[in-house]
Amino acid sequence: MQINIENGKRFNEEPAIAAVSSGNDIVLVRLADGTGVKALKLSALDAFITGDLSTLETADKTSLVAALNEVLGDTKTNAQAIEDLETLTDILTKPGASRANSLIVEYDLGTSFTAEQSQDIRSGAFSKVRAGGYWTINGRKYWAAHADYRLHCGDTELTQHHMLVFPDKSLYNGVMNDTNVTTGAYYGSKMKTSGLAAALATIKQDFGADHILTHRQLLANAVSNGMSSGWSWYDTQIDLMNEHMVYGSHAWGGGSQNGYDTGIDKSQLALFQARPDLITNRENWWLRDVRSATGFCGVTDTGAARDWAASASIGVRPAFLIY
Repeated sequence: MQINIENGKRFNEEPAIAAVSSGNDIVLVRLADGTGVKALKLSALDAFITGDLSTLETADKTSLVAALNEVLGDTKTNAQAIEDLETLTDILTKPGASRANSLIVEYDLGTSFTAEQSQDIRSGAFSKVRAGGYWTINGRKYWAAHADYRLHCGDTELTQHHMLVFPDKSLYNGVMNDTNVTTGAYYGSKMKTSGLAAALATIKQDFGADHILTHRQLLANAVSNGMSSGWSWYDTQIDLMNEHMVYGSHAWGGGSQNGYDTGIDKSQLALFQARPDLITNRENWWLRDVRSATGFCGVTDTGAARDWAASASIGVRPAFLIY
């Protein structure tokens, strides 16, 4: 086959075309074996690049693109793809507690609790304050842990939108009781009656007293045979967490009557579910569940669930609601 170039033109001087119309069209190829320049049909070049399409295990064997579309189900138009992306974006940015507790990403909320953040929580939008956010206030780090954790709970229904928060580190060390007894369970303990007073003062200073939500909480108040055996509703602003909030289940607490220590806090916090590494803050810290006649439950500095005698002095890492 003879290829003529008109008027001695170079190849790059020939008119350009946008596409070929036939596999019989040809290109010139310089062979690597040194035998010179040869003509090559585009059909042969296509076969070299794509291989034998007849061996594809797809119904459509006309091209690799068609076969890939069949496998991937990619039959959508650009307009459909854009519509799907817009729908996904709408879902991911939709306001409310469900998104705030599901799409958990660590991010910085600043060095103060702002009026704008408060309004975001009170409205129930949770567009600015979501689980996974943290503040660093007066040198203390606090985690936003679960949006609307206690919404609709209480003998008087809690209707105010809120964010459950806890400190990254214990605020200080303290005892559950001066002696190794659990009489009165958590509500009757020294920790609840006086040991959390300093913690409450600290969080009011850091977040503002008007932003700490007073709500009704169901707390164990009696012990029988080393197990919590009674409870009642109380007004509260700050409390130790229980095993369910931390682990999502019981570990050492409560025995056959562990429901008294569970109360309304019956599910694992969203932040701990997504980030179980945050449970282990390399400190020993108290939980409010009764372990026995002499001790309460807690979390070890190694991450294990365990218990301590009530007079042990370990970390106080309470939870509270802000709005």
